[in-house]
Amino acid sequence: MMTLAELKNLLSENSQKRFQVALPDGSAVPVSFHITEVGRVQKTFLDCGGTLRKQVTCQLQIWVGEDLDHRIETGKMAAILRKAEPYLPDLTVPVEVEYEKEVISQYSVEGSEVSDEAVVLRLAHKHTECLAPELCGLPAIPSGAGVGQSDCCSGNSGCC
Repeated sequence: MMTLAELKNLLSENSQKRFQVALPDGSAVPVSFHITEVGRVQKTFLDCGGTLRKQVTCQLQIWVGEDLDHRIETGKMAAILRKAEPYLPDLTVPVEVEYEKEVISQYSVEGSEVSDEAVVLRLAHKHTECLAPELCGLPAIPSGAGVGQSDCCSGNSGCC
């Protein structure tokens, strides 16, 4: 998962290139996209084992409008992030992207590709996960495997 510091470094090291985004299915976000929001998103939640957790991310919202001639360069993307610095002082937070194709989805940034012409962010699907498998009677699950399929919260498992 890419951090805000890594994204800012990537942009500064590759100024004057096009900025593009690749979806997990291999398709590309149309190059006429706009960054409509840069947000510091803090989620405070109780996991199924009763542990209070906090998660902070930098979320970039991408929108594709009618303006098909619009293009964003790495320098402009860096400037957008600089404007958000007062709200994003912690550069270690992961960067996520919110984008609407058929539905609004949130993606993690898996990595990047740099060519002579462009910087491309590669997005990955986010997955749900049981955060207390030992209380739910589940074997430990590899990080990022995505649970959702298990019946963690049934019976007297001690979670939920």
